[in-house]
Amino acid sequence: MKLQAVILDWAGTVVDHGSRAPVATLQEIFAAADVRISVAEARQSMGIAKKSHIASILEIPHVREEWTRVRGAAPSAMDVEALYANFVPKQLHCLRLYSDLIAGVADAASRMQSRGLKIGTTTGYNRAMLDYLLDRARDQGFRPDSSLCPDDVPAGRPAPWMCYLTAIRLQTHPLWAFVKIGDTPSDIEEGLNAGMWTIGITRTGNEAGLTEAEWNAAPAAQKEAILAKAGARLRFAGAHYLAESVAGCEEAISQIESRLELGDRP
Repeated sequence: MKLQAVILDWAGTVVDHGSRAPVATLQEIFAAADVRISVAEARQSMGIAKKSHIASILEIPHVREEWTRVRGAAPSAMDVEALYANFVPKQLHCLRLYSDLIAGVADAASRMQSRGLKIGTTTGYNRAMLDYLLDRARDQGFRPDSSLCPDDVPAGRPAPWMCYLTAIRLQTHPLWAFVKIGDTPSDIEEGLNAGMWTIGITRTGNEAGLTEAEWNAAPAAQKEAILAKAGARLRFAGAHYLAESVAGCEEAISQIESRLELGDRP
């Protein structure tokens, strides 16, 4: 059995080096509610569906306490809905600034397709956000065969439903001949829950949190420390392999293909 397909995440994996757009918008909507959240708090649950992400932030003890102090009551489901309603238009606007393909993605995807792999994508963004990214990505030379979001399935990450539906849309199986590639623990969990191989992205994504310019300007020792920390977090989530970027995944993909030929399974 040969490898059949890869499923890529979007922010921090395909576009938006450093996964900056969700952080900026989450901090903005909480600030508008007079509750400040840190970058680390915004990033903690990155990758899951955005409404669930907002709910998870409100469960952080410090945020929950501050919300209760400022707003006079503990956060509720209605508060989650209100924050999400504010999030959607602001995120769509923010994506205009953070929708450039990460360097090497288009060429890497073309090479994957040349070796017979189909390409799917999944995301924590909603359908309007995903459609905007798809339009921008096509203009930059990236055209996946399938693209899904939490709106398309019963639940987003870490549930495997987007991966299952991707396999149906691609008309490709078995799932153990798929690779899920993403930059967050929830990406890795999604792939594992679907029975897939997983590759964690260290440099371009949420765990590093740096734009390309910031990364290039960082001293070597800082880069080494960032990659080590990102790799440890993704390994802890269960990633089979690590790569700095999608453009650096080919060696891992070749190793997975070799293991499949030997009868290995994820």
